[in-house]
Amino acid sequence: MTGRNDDFDAFRRDIDAAEKRVAGEIDPGPRALVVAILVFVLIGSFALPHTGGARGWDALIGGPAAAHVAIALPSRVFTWLALVFGVGFSILALLTRRWVLAWVALAGSALAIPAGLLAVWSRQTAGAGHPGPGIGLVLAWVTVMVLTFHWARVVWSRTAVHLAAEEQRRRAAAERQAKGFLESLDDDDGDQP
Repeated sequence: MTGRNDDFDAFRRDIDAAEKRVAGEIDPGPRALVVAILVFVLIGSFALPHTGGARGWDALIGGPAAAHVAIALPSRVFTWLALVFGVGFSILALLTRRWVLAWVALAGSALAIPAGLLAVWSRQTAGAGHPGPGIGLVLAWVTVMVLTFHWARVVWSRTAVHLAAEEQRRRAAAERQAKGFLESLDDDDGDQP
């Protein structure tokens, strides 16, 4: 009889492991296409003028064009946050469908929003003779805002199956903790004739 119980316990462990793996995944559904399009728009915004003659890539790497138009730290911070979280972690989250990576993409994109606001503001208050914000900077900022919204919807949408499985795991854990040591021994002996 214990051989059957061992087989069942191994089977139950396999099911629990698969359940935990599925619980750690996201299913963005149609939002995956929207997020993918937003990632491509964000990449395209780096090719557009960030400010004056400097493109987003120039602001990112701090090239001579960026130095010529006096791109400040807020613009560089925003472009790096947008690239790392808005593009990098978004692509990773879409490819792997891992909940943790989607959360990181959401958190980083949320940090990029005020950095983008500060970047636009710093370009609007630039000294005399320096250009204001370009279409690339504004487009990147708006895209990061929309991307953050969609990642928030994906991260916080849990299916009924995920919620039911989570509740069932909590109940099973509570039952195991409620049993005393002697009660757990009685359960093991009760299977034998």
